[in-house]
Amino acid sequence: QVQLVESGGGLVQPGGSLRLSCAVSGFIVDHYPIGWFRQAPGQERVGIACISMSDDRSHYPDSMKGRFTISRDNAKNTVYLEINSLKPEDTAVYYCARDTRRSLCSLIDRSYDDWGQGTQVTVST
Repeated sequence: QVQLVESGGGLVQPGGSLRLSCAVSGFIVDHYPIGWFRQAPGQERVGIACISMSDDRSHYPDSMKGRFTISRDNAKNTVYLEINSLKPEDTAVYYCARDTRRSLCSLIDRSYDDWGQGTQVTVST
């Protein structure tokens, strides 16, 4: 059974950092592209970062470059998203997802087929 389980969210002060985890089961993590997305209340889901299968190529929207880092630990079958210098506007539910149809990752959510349940990140004083 394919599962993606996000964790690591919580309440963080502005300027802080978080590392979100996406633990996968039912497949080998580096055999598929994995993406991170977020959705704030009343807003559309947007792509934050993605990592392609096998070769660790990663992509970020221009607006996210510098504060977000995606990485993968094949031994733990887990993908991570590190977020630095957190801002209140980073408050959202963060999701990871698997693309079963491509080898190179995409930041478009309709490219992904399997999704986790999400983890809430709240940036506030």
